[in-house]
Amino acid sequence: MTQALSFIFVLLWSSAFITSKVIVENSTPFASLTLRFAIVTFGFLLFTIYLKEKILVNIKYVYEACFTGILFHGFYLGGVFYSIYIGLPASISALIVSMHPILTNILAGPILNEEVSWKQWVGISLAFIGTIIVLGFDIGISIPIIGVIFSFISLLAVTSATIVQKKLSRRLPLSVSNFYQALGATIFLLLVMFFTENSYLIFNYKFVLAMGWQIIAISFGAFSILMYLIKNGTASQTSNLFFLVPPVSALMAWLFLKEVITYYDILGLIITTSGVYIATRDRKK
Repeated sequence: MTQALSFIFVLLWSSAFITSKVIVENSTPFASLTLRFAIVTFGFLLFTIYLKEKILVNIKYVYEACFTGILFHGFYLGGVFYSIYIGLPASISALIVSMHPILTNILAGPILNEEVSWKQWVGISLAFIGTIIVLGFDIGISIPIIGVIFSFISLLAVTSATIVQKKLSRRLPLSVSNFYQALGATIFLLLVMFFTENSYLIFNYKFVLAMGWQIIAISFGAFSILMYLIKNGTASQTSNLFFLVPPVSALMAWLFLKEVITYYDILGLIITTSGVYIATRDRKK
């Protein structure tokens, strides 16, 4: 079951970068994210009520869930959306953010007492080299530097969120945790939208379809799968799946957004994919 969920997660998470491009072509980034998570919050509230889970819980757990929600949905998605909004290709944004297994594996040992084997480090190193190959030949040519900076902010946020979520994942039921994470993110994104942008939303059919996909498939589907994988696996094991997102995102961007894939991109993506296979195969039992 975990392997099937991992496969579904990679496909859904990769599609988020493609639909993000469509959304920011018809809206400002933080206005669209605020709308998205306001709807997601209401959806998780209804789901929690349906499951008859206790919503009023220890206030400390509420603060913790809101904090991880702000990291995951506020800083991580906010950085991704803004970088794509100012012109960073969706495939490159996916590539930068997917380097977070490197940081997660470095921190998982001392913080979570997780063992990271030498085979995993070999795989991580290969994945990192593949990422650098793609970035090295593209950066400064067609990539806005500010977009790269915001993508690295997203990278730090998703790494921190993965570590924190692993430490806190067993304190609340999944539906309740998701509800408070979405609620915290909505409030944070609303404040960012109010103070940083002249917001607008264009409700054409492309925007509605892309937003609907991100709400249903990503926020309710992929994110819930991610929380399940973090809760039932190791942080390093789960984070390694993100190395598979760039090749899938690049393929989707080529098919749907007509983004160009160079031979260097293909080489880097092959090396990256090989690295994540090595890193994840070592823990398969």
